Amino acid sequence: MTADVVIVGGGLAGSLAAWQISVRRPDLRVQLLEAAATLGGNHTWSLHATDVPPAALAWLDPLVEARWPRHAVAFPAHRRVLEQPYLSITSARLHAVVSAALGDRVQFHTQVGALTPTRVQTADGHTIEARVVIDARGAAPVDVPLGWQTFLGQEIQLDAPHGVHVPMIMDATVPQVGGFKFVYVLPFAPNRVLVEDTAYADSPGVDLPRARTNVATYVAAHGWRVREVVREESGSLPIPLGGAIDAFWSGDVPRIGMRAGLFHPTTGYSLPDAVATADLLADLLTTVNPPDASRVYSEVRQFATTRWQARAFFRMLNRLLFRAAAPEARARVLEQFYRRSPGLIARFYAGQLTAFDRLRLLSGRPPVSVRLALAHMRG
Repeated sequence: MTADVVIVGGGLAGSLAAWQISVRRPDLRVQLLEAAATLGGNHTWSLHATDVPPAALAWLDPLVEARWPRHAVAFPAHRRVLEQPYLSITSARLHAVVSAALGDRVQFHTQVGALTPTRVQTADGHTIEARVVIDARGAAPVDVPLGWQTFLGQEIQLDAPHGVHVPMIMDATVPQVGGFKFVYVLPFAPNRVLVEDTAYADSPGVDLPRARTNVATYVAAHGWRVREVVREESGSLPIPLGGAIDAFWSGDVPRIGMRAGLFHPTTGYSLPDAVATADLLADLLTTVNPPDASRVYSEVRQFATTRWQARAFFRMLNRLLFRAAAPEARARVLEQFYRRSPGLIARFYAGQLTAFDRLRLLSGRPPVSVRLALAHMRG
């Protein structure tokens, strides 16, 4: 079997890249290999409308499960509604749209053994030759210092309307035990809501029974009666505290997504970077004809390196959050952040802080030990 471009891994980054390359270069033989029976796994991805350019929002639109004109946050001493649009994509929607668009260019139930820049060896012994192979198989262990964002979310069908009209992307009024804890709420429909128990924790493990109890407690406190838990998702997102992008780039095969270090270092959001990567690859393969593995590797690695270097400030903030603040005091750091201007908050999520934004974030009395803050600012 031969192809022009083979993408290994039908998660978020792999699916978006395969889809957009096929849209803009329909003449290319694109093959997307996925080990499971569906694309996207079992996830919900979100972003602020200001996280990506308007042109990217336009092509992303068919994947959007829900969108809202504003979103909210809540802390013990501060509640706020931000007039910034927010939208979410689900795995089910991703699979439905992308698999229909790609047709037989998706190959499911395909376990991969070995990769080279121009060849894929499947676990059952088949070989796929390609001009370019791209590794999009999700996060892999890396040698950088990490904190973790851990979560368990339940999408719940209720007996009656919940009355929530905008996402609550951070409700930190819940007990702060063992780390920064908050609940994330997405009102997908009047009687359907995603409730996610989330923590910024020092280790990646998720205590599933406790997290389910936390979700149930939150639901009961709001007077919501559960008809059915439609689905459940859980996981741990790496939050880098330092290190170099080289830790993500072993070998000579181009890679994208979490495996390439392409995610927001503080929020863990991966959708904006996946959108930007899909645009980059589609544009590159429009100009580079025929596709060239070494050129793709060089361009994507440089893209990941540039973003990593530009986000050093965020990794410094992560050190303040995880190492200068006691676990139960981390909520005060985020509460102080959410008192900043809406524009600064939007630029923070988009990874586009100005020099003045950075100065503003470090001004005032810090809610952590000054001595520890100064030590960890220096890394």
